[in-house]
Amino acid sequence: MQGEDVPWMRRAIEEGRKGVGRTSPNPPVGAVVVKDGVELGAGWHHGAGLPHAEREAMAAVRAAHGDEALKGSTVYVTLEPCSTHGRTPPCTDGLIEAGVARVVYAAEDPNPAHAGRADQLLEKSGIAVTRGVLADEAAELIRAFTKVQRTGLPWVILKTAMSLDGRITRPPGEGMWLTGEEARAEVQRLRAEVDAVVTSGETVRKDRPRLDLRDPQLLEGRLQPWRLVLTADPASLPMDAPLFTDAHRERTLIDDRAHPEESLRKLAHERGVSAVLVECGGRLAASLLEAGLVDEWVAFLAPIASGGPLPAVAGNGFPEGLVLKDAAFRRFGPDVMLRAKVMRG
Repeated sequence: MQGEDVPWMRRAIEEGRKGVGRTSPNPPVGAVVVKDGVELGAGWHHGAGLPHAEREAMAAVRAAHGDEALKGSTVYVTLEPCSTHGRTPPCTDGLIEAGVARVVYAAEDPNPAHAGRADQLLEKSGIAVTRGVLADEAAELIRAFTKVQRTGLPWVILKTAMSLDGRITRPPGEGMWLTGEEARAEVQRLRAEVDAVVTSGETVRKDRPRLDLRDPQLLEGRLQPWRLVLTADPASLPMDAPLFTDAHRERTLIDDRAHPEESLRKLAHERGVSAVLVECGGRLAASLLEAGLVDEWVAFLAPIASGGPLPAVAGNGFPEGLVLKDAAFRRFGPDVMLRAKVMRG
């Protein structure tokens, strides 16, 4: 690893973050082309079936400087270049054809059938390869893709909002919102990170949520998320609720609450979903946590005491323990948000 590799890889990760919530079932990936210490072009993967990040970056170089500029350059990419032909041609072929001198990548392909193949192909063509630069940061970027590859399940983010006494409703007559506008805007950004939002039939009946993206900037390059309602009694769902009547009602699904893991697998396998956001009441939240299906928890705490009957997590507890790691706190107006990964044991 050379001294300049870390800042250039950080620049590639910056590009890759632009693809979060846009690329499923593919991972978000970024790339930068550098020559003589100067960035010639950058790119990121915009979506399945579209050019990968390396090809986007090389296309930017060709448009600005011509083909010859690529010869002898170094390409920084957040994920091992693909080496098989799918909906797009292998990026290893494109790098070889362009005549680049060196490829630096951060994370290894989580698919064991592909891992390490790029090194062999590139080095056989005389291209120097460096791997593992900022690997942990790059792995964080593709954590949802990696989980699907290894388990067949999407990355699950649980979102809860509660009062100081752990309740999810305000006292009667005080309106429906626990948190303020700033926190609700952050929930919109959370929805933009995922491909599906999961809720309960009880939440649909009581709150009639929309669970959609309403910010035009967040919608750019994204589809509305799938909305999955988990319920034991589909016949009692209010079919005049927004989920079933709005402009994207065809992206609302209903499934059996008794088998949440199976429902999540179907989202990944049948709908290409890599990450989901769970927005629901305390009982479904607890059952998902107790089943070990939650990977990340985002909890908003509002500075009120509501005294309501509904707790944010209403389950049987965690006899094996539940620990949060990599905790980060942010403030949105009067509300505080905790975001952390869920660990067990």
